[in-house]
Amino acid sequence: MLAIAAALFAIGLFGVMARRGVLFQLLSLEIMLSGPALAFVAAGSARGDPQGQGMFILILVLAAAEVAIGLSLYLRLSRIADVTDSDSISDLQG
Repeated sequence: MLAIAAALFAIGLFGVMARRGVLFQLLSLEIMLSGPALAFVAAGSARGDPQGQGMFILILVLAAAEVAIGLSLYLRLSRIADVTDSDSISDLQG
């Protein structure tokens, strides 16, 4: 189970590093966060400790907040400057 969690984290990390589109990076971050969440559930289940499930809920809440903030920033940037590429965000200066 931990190998699957590590694979999910690695896939998400590769997606963040390889893709330049903001939406793909947000999606990759979600995949990356699901890796440690799965690891916490697996470790908690193996030890018979419910704290793993608590950490999963915490990660779920953090992922939801990350998506909400990321999507709102993406929508705002796409409306203002038609920015969909993370490299072109650094070109914006106010």
